[in-house]
Amino acid sequence: MNRYHPYLDWIEQQQSPMAQRLAAWSRINSGTTHREGLARMLSALQEAFSVLGGTMEVLECDPVDHVDEAGNLQALQLGKVLHLVKRPEASLKVFLGGHMDTVFGKDHPFQEPRRQNGRLNGPGAADLKGGLVVMLTALQALERSPYAAGIGWEVVINPDEEIGSPGSARLLAACARRNQVGLLYEPALADGTLAGARKGSGNFTVVLRGRAAHAGRDFHAGRNAIVALAEYTQALFALNHLREGVTINPGQVAGGGAVNMVPDLAILRFNVRVSTVTDQQWLEEKLDRLDHLFLERDGITLQRHGRFARPPKPISPANEKLFAAVAACGHMLGVPLTWQATGGCCDGNNLAAAGLPNVDTLGVRGGNLHSDREYALLDSLAERAKISALLLMRLASGEERL
Repeated sequence: MNRYHPYLDWIEQQQSPMAQRLAAWSRINSGTTHREGLARMLSALQEAFSVLGGTMEVLECDPVDHVDEAGNLQALQLGKVLHLVKRPEASLKVFLGGHMDTVFGKDHPFQEPRRQNGRLNGPGAADLKGGLVVMLTALQALERSPYAAGIGWEVVINPDEEIGSPGSARLLAACARRNQVGLLYEPALADGTLAGARKGSGNFTVVLRGRAAHAGRDFHAGRNAIVALAEYTQALFALNHLREGVTINPGQVAGGGAVNMVPDLAILRFNVRVSTVTDQQWLEEKLDRLDHLFLERDGITLQRHGRFARPPKPISPANEKLFAAVAACGHMLGVPLTWQATGGCCDGNNLAAAGLPNVDTLGVRGGNLHSDREYALLDSLAERAKISALLLMRLASGEERL
């Protein structure tokens, strides 16, 4: 442990610059659909990560379809991926991942970070810009050490994680196949607890079309798409009570126009969570049956778009071994680490499904994610960077073997 102290002490000295960097990055609006903001964030990341050396490149996301307000499929323009590789010829290769996008769009009122009482309250402060600061600092410490040559690493920072990483999924799967260890920088809980098993997730959009008519003169000739969608939503929500571990959240509804017109279009967007692959198969069958019931109605058409983008992530023996290695590093630093199952999901789900054992909550401690109360605990910046740096150095020196 003593041989790593100079590099861990260096991290401690970076606490103030790390906090300043996080505030600057949080100030950049990089909502998933705000391409100009994502480009600014990408530029800031390129400058920051360039100190690590290695090969840096900017990659395009794969094309992704999106259902627009008219119920039609359109190409969704995503931001670009930052990709770095160093020492790819090493016998032990580690993947480090995070995302630059947030859930806060260009016009969201939550834009400006605020520092108070040891916290940074700001967009993406915890999810996941604080984690990017942690990742960068840990890699800097590794590269300053004499152990760096013993390990190769690959970094992916994607722009679409908050919508399920549809455009970067293929790249993530390829990374999983060529690395042996995965470290991701989603936030830990405020008390430091890490995520263990994760539920799987899917995002779906249902487009119901009816028949427009004058609400007075030809009311009975119309087919009300909003009423049909309301019935569909109620039936969908009722599935929540049929199988433990399955949740369905109708999250957004759109449709209609003038109130003296029978509406011919209604759109529902919903998210589902499942604990196991068997749960997923059960739910897919239920959704198919529900769709069929509405397709049999006169004057009503239904289209469902979407898929399960995040497979469930159970805890495998390889994952348990990696968790133990992380916990050992925490113990050496006086930071007890535990983990618990969560209904949330992230790129760690996809990497695990592609065969890469990974710990996916190595970022800052924080809370109130996806709200204007989101915060990162600033003292966790150096704390968490030291945990990752110690793990990387122990792996590189051969002291830790997985």
